[in-house]
Amino acid sequence: MIANDQELKVTLGRIASFQAQVAHLRNTESNPVNYRAAVSGFLAEIDRMQLEVREYLSLHPRELATTV
Repeated sequence: MIANDQELKVTLGRIASFQAQVAHLRNTESNPVNYRAAVSGFLAEIDRMQLEVREYLSLHPRELATTV
């Protein structure tokens, strides 16, 4: 779980990097089956990180201090 704003910033950066990689593969991979195989891991990791971001942002800073 994301514990502070610095970790949030790092996670958002990782999400952006993974999204850029998927976009690159989308433009360079000509075979749809290979494309889906190549990006499935990236998309799963993006989903997982976005869930962590959502959970972090849903908590007020006071609530966060008591959960960590």
